[in-house]
Amino acid sequence: MLDLADIRQPDVRQDYTAQRWSVRRFAPAEYMAARLLLPAPFQPDVIVLVAFMHETDDRIDRGSRRDREKGLAAWRLLVDESLTSGRPPHPVLRTLSWAAQRHPVLRDRVRAFLDGAEHEVSWDRFRSEAEVERYIQEYSLPALMLSMCLLAPDDDAAAAEFEHACLKLITAMQRLDFLEDLAEDLHEGRVGVSDESLARHGLTAGELRSGDANRGAVKDLVAGQVKIAGVALRAAVPLGVITAPEHRVFLRAVLRVQELRLEAVRKAGAALVVRPCRPSAARCGAVLLRGLLERRSAA
Repeated sequence: MLDLADIRQPDVRQDYTAQRWSVRRFAPAEYMAARLLLPAPFQPDVIVLVAFMHETDDRIDRGSRRDREKGLAAWRLLVDESLTSGRPPHPVLRTLSWAAQRHPVLRDRVRAFLDGAEHEVSWDRFRSEAEVERYIQEYSLPALMLSMCLLAPDDDAAAAEFEHACLKLITAMQRLDFLEDLAEDLHEGRVGVSDESLARHGLTAGELRSGDANRGAVKDLVAGQVKIAGVALRAAVPLGVITAPEHRVFLRAVLRVQELRLEAVRKAGAALVVRPCRPSAARCGAVLLRGLLERRSAA
């Protein structure tokens, strides 16, 4: 993988290899998707970006809101210094710096992601659907584009179409994240469904937390959120054809996994208030296997 990506320096190879094993441990699904379905020259940098996002999330997801704000500010200083000096002390930032040297577009994408991370640090509820959409546009999309920007077409018009489709994809993904993690978020005092949507179904965040919510109303709430995610996911389908042919198998697999998530959340319904939901690992694995066979047949 490193040879095909033309990463030759021994110290750089060592750093990349360390991040590869780290991502394989904490994000096995993302790791396998990249390893099986992306062209080898792109794999090391995509894996490094997964490691960077994980490290960022770990630093801004601890303690009180004030603690998280301080953690983000300190991490941002380290990242900015790393991208400027090229000699960062942190192992994740060393590989991020190497990746940014190979792909200069990453510098602005990293900064946009850290700008948006302020939303992740501060949210505990969304009063309106407009606030949910703002969170997705200003945090979730920059997070997705950290790696997706490496797969974007070179043509400006096609690149704009690609990013618009990415917005639709991340809209579906984030809505599904909020539903899958609803029980966990409620336990932590957060709700990823807007007050506006709750009120539309005669519900409140307090009722969800206490377990007093009407199950029929919760089922209808989930169905409404699934419908929004489904519309967005269908609008993201062009991702499978806009980009270069060598990236299409990977992106089609990403879309198919979101369809499986959608099915699982729809089936879970009101039970999402008490337990998390994930699609079958076997069905997700089958998607990767089909993608691998497709990629090999096209080679």
